[in-house]
Order: sequence, then structure tokens, then C-alpha cells
Amino acid sequence: MPRNASPFRRAPAPRTRRGRSRLTKHRRAATTVGVVLLAALLGPAGSAEAALEHTAAASHVEGVLPDGSPYVMDVPANWNGTVLLYSHGYVPDNSSNPARNAPSDYARDALLEAGYAQIGSSYPETGWVVEQALPDQLATLDKFQARFGPARRTIAWGTSMGGMITTGLAERFGGRFDGAVAMCGLEQGAVANYNNGLDTIFAIRTLLAPGSTAPLVRLPDQATALASAAELTAALDAAQATAQGRARIALAAALRNTPAWTNPAQPEPDADDYDTAQRNQFEILHQVITQTLTWRQDAEEHAGGNMSWNTGVDYARILAHSPNRQEVEELYARSGMSPRNDLAALDAAPRITADPTAVSYMSRNISFTGRLTKPMVSIHTIGDPLVPVQAEQAYAEAARDAGRSPLLRQAYVHRAGHCTFTTGEMLAAVRTLEHRIGTGQWPDTGPAALNRLAAELDPTAIHAYATYRPDPYPRPFQLPL
Repeated sequence: MPRNASPFRRAPAPRTRRGRSRLTKHRRAATTVGVVLLAALLGPAGSAEAALEHTAAASHVEGVLPDGSPYVMDVPANWNGTVLLYSHGYVPDNSSNPARNAPSDYARDALLEAGYAQIGSSYPETGWVVEQALPDQLATLDKFQARFGPARRTIAWGTSMGGMITTGLAERFGGRFDGAVAMCGLEQGAVANYNNGLDTIFAIRTLLAPGSTAPLVRLPDQATALASAAELTAALDAAQATAQGRARIALAAALRNTPAWTNPAQPEPDADDYDTAQRNQFEILHQVITQTLTWRQDAEEHAGGNMSWNTGVDYARILAHSPNRQEVEELYARSGMSPRNDLAALDAAPRITADPTAVSYMSRNISFTGRLTKPMVSIHTIGDPLVPVQAEQAYAEAARDAGRSPLLRQAYVHRAGHCTFTTGEMLAAVRTLEHRIGTGQWPDTGPAALNRLAAELDPTAIHAYATYRPDPYPRPFQLPL
């Protein structure tokens, strides 16, 4: 059986609103970006003539789909004929869930200035709603076309769980789109994502709370999930006080490739600064534990059972291929322990089986074949603590196995945090895709070229595309071709 932790809501981009002068500056910058984009992206004069026939004035449209999902559309007076369908990230239950059509206000403003129409829905509810999100996004596109006419180009893009939804739209409904941009997405797919999350909380319970019966799967309600999270978090905090506990925390973090650099507001630790790396991982694991369990409970309700398993999993093998392996070995050496003993404890612990119907549900909603029919650009920060960057390698392998690698370009931003892209970095990905759509050839997608492009489109920020190759994803899962 194939072998893989919870969808994570997109974090805000690093350019936060911290005061009137900073906000005013960014609003001016957004206009500047838009002017540059207008010249750079519309192409020769007259290329938008057909699009201009559709709308004589800027339009902002809000509505509700038949299933109750709000949608929003913004179409500028100078519409260039391209529409961007934005898919947003995971929204926890009891959180505000308005319709969104861009990853940030800055990106939306810049793209509107440049002539792009932008649309998106809220999906019918919060939580793990991938099954409903895909048809809702297509229905939003239908509403747009009915009101404004056919677009010259249609591009799907999204962040976090929305990056996964974007990839799903690209694979399953490629005929509706000219290309896709997936940002900080769960490119490993749903089954792999939840399996990988299980590995970390399984290790925490086994090694830090031996004898605990806190449920990790088949969670009947949110109260149970929160109680389990509280018990595991307390064990995590107690373990951090000892060298032995810190080594075990590093091992649990390594099983999901939790990076050493997790906070963009803090400096990146040196490669051999294992103490800082472990402390960063310890801090982010508080969030990972709670989200893994509470969001898993919601997903299990949709799936009708437990979608994850670790039967037959070789944790020693996963550690051997983890980029965190040296950190784990060093911390174990300092503690006077051997990781072999704890890996043996993981081997001996009772394993968890999946419910086949739930695995089938998650395979449909959604895991990937890599069978793209249109070009796709995927971008990720290297220090993403919530959707580790190795997810990109999982999708690269799927596309390779399907023979579709020529349609895929992946680029990496040297920054910590989840979805912490600058506006320029995101718009450079869109520009790169548009070049491929328009010419049939990829432009230079190396980091230097992408940073130059990002700087042209957004001269107020520091952009950080870098040469990077992710390590293997711990437990990839692909649908059969």
C-alpha cells in the first residue's frame, strides 16, 4: 500500500501593515508595481482590444453560488483579457471566511492596475473542503464568463491548501485553464500530507509520553482533538527541559522535515547551530501538534474515518533521508543516548491502520498523478514550517513519472515562514507563466532571472529566489496513472 499532515492556512506575506507611513508607502508601491506590470505584461499595443470590448468601466461584483458560497470579482476598466482564479488556504472552523480573489491586497491592487481580472470564492464552509472547493471555483469561473464573456487567458493560482486546489484544477480540469501558479501548496497531496503529520505526533506520543493513550486518529469531536493536543504539548514542554528530551523532539521534527529556520523575523541559524535549530523546531511543534489534531478531526468527518496509517513504515529509513539527520545525531550524542534505541521503540509501538474508505476519499480530494496538460509554476519558501518544502519534490517526482516534467517549473525562495512571499516574487511567477503560455517556451527560470523580474515588478522589497533542491519527501503518495 502506498505510504503519508494537515492542511495549513496561509501565513501573511512578510510585508505587514505596521503604521500609517508604512501602509501609505506600500499603497504607493502597489501602484508603481501596477504601472510596471501594465507595460511588461500587456504586450504590444492593441493586444487587449478584444478584452476592452467586454467592460468600459471597472467592476466589482459580489454574489453567492447555489451552494451558498460567496464569490467576488474585480475587473478593471483596462481589462487585458486575462482572468486569475484565486484559491485561498485552509480556514479553521469558527473563523471568518469571506470570498477572496488574491493572496494579498497589494497583489490584487498591482494586478488590477496592470489590467488583470481577479475572481475567487470562499468555498461553502470552513475546514477541509477540497471536495467542494474545486466545483465552487469552476462555478465562479462560469459566473465570470457569463457576465464578462470569455477570457483571452484563464490562469488558476492559489496559496497553501489553495495551492493544492490549484494543482487539482490544473490536473483534473486542464481544459478550462491556460496555466497555473501553485504557491506554498500541499503538493504532496492529501494522503501524503496526513500520513506525514501522523508520523510526528506518533513519535511525540511514543517517545515523550510513553504509556499515553491520547488518540491520534479517529477523533470523534474537537474536544477530543484539543485534549490530545494539550497532553502532547505538555509532554513536549517537559521534554524540552532535558538534553534527552531535546534530542527526541529533534527526531520527531525530522520525521516531517521541520526546518531549522521557521520564523522570517529571526536570523537563519548557521548550518551547525543545532541548538537554535532544535529550539525553533520545538516552538513550531506547538502549533503543528494542535493543527495536526484539530484539523485532522475536521478532515476525518469529511472522509468518514481515518485516512492515515504507519503500518510497515521504517522510521530509521525516513531519518536517514531527512535533511535534519545530522542535527538529530549530534543532539543524541550530546545526550548520551543512541537514536537507534528510540527508533526501535517506534518500531515496537502499536501501529495505526487506515480506513480504506477514508483513504479513497482523500485520494479523490485530493492526491495527484502529476498528469499536467498545461504549464504550471510552483513556488515555495525553503523554511516553511507548516508545509515543508519537500512537498515540491513529491510533486516533481509525480510529474516526472507521468512524463509531464516539461510542463512544470518549480522555484524556491530563501526565507522562513509559510507563504511569506513578497508581492514581486508572486507576480514574477505569474509573469513567468504568462511568457510560457504566450510563446510555448519557458523563459529563464533561474533565481537570478526571477529576482530581476521581481525587482522590476516590485522595487520596494528584497526578493530572495535562490538555487535550491529539496530532499525527498518522507512518505510520498501518488495516484496510479
